[in-house]
Amino acid sequence: MVDFSIEAVRGKFPALSLTDKGRRRIYLDNPAGTQVPQAVADAVSRCLLTTNANLGGYFETTIAAQQVVDEAHQAMADFLGAASPQEIIIGANMTTLTYHMSRTLGRTMKPGDEIILTRMDHEGNVSPWLQLAEDLGLVVHWLPFDERTWQVEEAKLAGLLSGKTRLVALNYASNLTGSINRVKSLTQLAKKAGALVYVDAVQFAPHGLIDVQELGCDFLICSAYKFFGPHMGILWGRRDVIEGLKAYKCRCSSNGLPERFELGTPQIELMAGLSAAIDYFADLGAGEGGSRRRRIAKAFEVSIAYENPLAQRLIDGLSDISGLAIHGITDPNRLGDRVPTVSFTVDGIVPETIVRQMNAENIFLWSGHNYAWEIVHQLGIPAEQGVVRIGIAHYNTASEIDETLESVHRVIAMLRQQRS
Repeated sequence: MVDFSIEAVRGKFPALSLTDKGRRRIYLDNPAGTQVPQAVADAVSRCLLTTNANLGGYFETTIAAQQVVDEAHQAMADFLGAASPQEIIIGANMTTLTYHMSRTLGRTMKPGDEIILTRMDHEGNVSPWLQLAEDLGLVVHWLPFDERTWQVEEAKLAGLLSGKTRLVALNYASNLTGSINRVKSLTQLAKKAGALVYVDAVQFAPHGLIDVQELGCDFLICSAYKFFGPHMGILWGRRDVIEGLKAYKCRCSSNGLPERFELGTPQIELMAGLSAAIDYFADLGAGEGGSRRRRIAKAFEVSIAYENPLAQRLIDGLSDISGLAIHGITDPNRLGDRVPTVSFTVDGIVPETIVRQMNAENIFLWSGHNYAWEIVHQLGIPAEQGVVRIGIAHYNTASEIDETLESVHRVIAMLRQQRS
């Protein structure tokens, strides 16, 4: 039995106790990056101070540094359910890794080949493929999301697939609407057509257990700084796929896995922090016992059970405001189909004006398109304005949600009064 104690959780995050001129901070900017536990900062510091060396030598610090690198790959294999740490590619960030892999995969494509992109994806899983298509003369097909279900529907994907489809780039969860796609069933359709499947799980990874083998995709990418770790990107690639790929790399660097895809000297100190972030999840589910993977699974079970009521509390409170439109799932019976990221617009009010007022109250959240470029265009939302986005993490509290709702109500009323 695992007991989720919000006080114990918050006690692990030093940033949550910081104040500015005596005013508390409410972190609801989590879709753009979460705060980190003390253990992550300690691991980074310890690595820099005690194992600071490049790889490949025979002295103590270089041997210890290699252990840090190996452990980070194993930790991510446990986190994602990968068959081997050799399937884990660690780099600067999701966008950089996707650009790199898109060019590598481009070596297997020819003019006239087809790729499918969704209207639901973050731009980091769109622009690399669009520009590859431009370079190689590929045909791009667009897969919209359903504005009633807020998900990508299988029937729509099936209508776009053909014998020429080489790749489908999918979104696991939207960073604007919060909607979760049925990645496994979408992947099955794509694989039947002979296409590779590349999944952006950046927004899902902090909020749900990922099992890459169960999903059946070929690639899946996420960002450590979105799940309480340091600024890094992690790409999982199915071994039988990545073994056959010729990477862009230095001539004299290793051709082994995953080294051939990890360019230059690794961010060893950040890899130490990455392992600590994974161990944070394992500790959260420690009452379950068993393997690290099993404990991570339990941690997500209890954190989801904690986050979902907070998300519904936020949705219900926002729904009381006239002229406010939530862009995403609001049905309490469908909470399992979304992550706790809630975006909205208000008739006649520019989102930035709301966010500026709330930021001044030390409530941290974002406005804009948030790189969900295709979503705002499909919904007809002015891209230069975007939405107000509120993102919950499992260290947030009910009282923080109530304070945020009170601020939203008050700020909107004030802005409307100023307009009248």
